[in-house]
Amino acid sequence: MTSGLGERWRRRGGQAVRLVLTFDDIMEFALALLSVPPDDLEALGWSFADRKRLLDHFLRSGKAAQRLPRETLGQSLITLRLPRRDLAPLQRFARRELPKAASNAAMLDRVLRVLDEAA
Repeated sequence: MTSGLGERWRRRGGQAVRLVLTFDDIMEFALALLSVPPDDLEALGWSFADRKRLLDHFLRSGKAAQRLPRETLGQSLITLRLPRRDLAPLQRFARRELPKAASNAAMLDRVLRVLDEAA
């Protein structure tokens, strides 16, 4: 038996939101997600599968980045599209864990601003 279109849409996360960040910010955010130890994942209420799903959103940006010249890649704006349901967990992570892993305070400000605007 196949599920209805609406049910599949809700299961995938429903409405998509767009985040526009520089490629460098996206990669630093992804590295911070990757560096979260298992105990902190539990504190966030995430499983390894949740983290992998969130990382997949960031890794998809690499496809868009392949078309850009290397000289301008770091500061090039890349659009991420992710399900609205993943926005709140990313905001919690950005406020709670990203300051521990971020090497650039300006990047942290930019990411928080973009996440807040998308919400």
